[in-house]
Amino acid sequence: MNGLNHVSIMKSLLLALPSLFIASSVVSAEDATLEPKALRERAGAIFQPLPDKMPGADADTPAMVKLGKDLYFEKRLSKNSTQSCNSCHRVDENRGGVDNEPTSPGAFGERGGRNSPTTLNAGFHIAQFWDGRAATLEDQAKGPILNPGEMAMPDEATAVARIKEVEAYTKAFAEAFPDAKDPVTYNNLAEAIAAFERTLKTNDRFDDFLKGDDKALTETERRGLLTFLNTGCIACHLGPTMGGNLYQKMGLIEPYANTTDLGRAALTKNDAEKFFFKVPSLRNVALTGPYFHDGGAKTLEDAVSTMARIQLGKKLTETETADIAAFLRSLSDKERSKATPATEKKTAAR
Repeated sequence: MNGLNHVSIMKSLLLALPSLFIASSVVSAEDATLEPKALRERAGAIFQPLPDKMPGADADTPAMVKLGKDLYFEKRLSKNSTQSCNSCHRVDENRGGVDNEPTSPGAFGERGGRNSPTTLNAGFHIAQFWDGRAATLEDQAKGPILNPGEMAMPDEATAVARIKEVEAYTKAFAEAFPDAKDPVTYNNLAEAIAAFERTLKTNDRFDDFLKGDDKALTETERRGLLTFLNTGCIACHLGPTMGGNLYQKMGLIEPYANTTDLGRAALTKNDAEKFFFKVPSLRNVALTGPYFHDGGAKTLEDAVSTMARIQLGKKLTETETADIAAFLRSLSDKERSKATPATEKKTAAR
């Protein structure tokens, strides 16, 4: 989809936003209830459980996934052998696919200009990176390795040569790509990493709730879901991933403090897309702070109150903010959520 089509879609969404907001704010007595069945019915019209597999996963073999995982953690893919994909997108130790830094340091210590997005569930998104410049996981995997401010490899050939130095990799590539005359290529490297990333699908309590488990959410979390619906957050955060499926202006009602990063406009050269970014998925959001494209919000509560104000023109009470944040914590993967307290403590300390 080209930039012009994105702009047309966004114009339609922006025109529809007032009606979406009004509709979500008109709460009948039935809608207002926290009774699980009624709330599930209302939420189910907007959200769906994550699919069992990411697009393209059916073509991935165990050998490709195993190789991709090894490459995801391989520091030889950085110029000074200090950094891997996992350095900025940590999936070890039950982490949330990020490093929990406002912006990430590259192999030589230089920090990038944007917050590192999570790799969890990324294969469900419309595109990769905050500005959508990579159409696929494979395209995304190729970028950071060659970026001077990230892994800083000078060219594809050098990266491939590094991998060919390791006999175990030569064998693993041959097993993963048995029909290739020369299996160890940069394209195959990216394809293997993407295959591994397509396994990073998460499972959370909110999906359990959508599937019929009345006890999956606490009363506070159900109240937060209701507040989320009534506030109008669903204008951008909807579908299975609750985001990641459209671009939106950062500062729709009130300008965002950071006016330096032009978002998609820097990529498309289209002024109509100034400050437009891919809407983040809210799945696992409690694990991925600090928030926004520049890491400008330290805590989940900061992010919730700021978004309500600058995107919807709403000033939430402390209770409303806390309730929404409680609901958002139910979107954490059930295994990885064990890391949430430490993660939020770290981001809150900044």
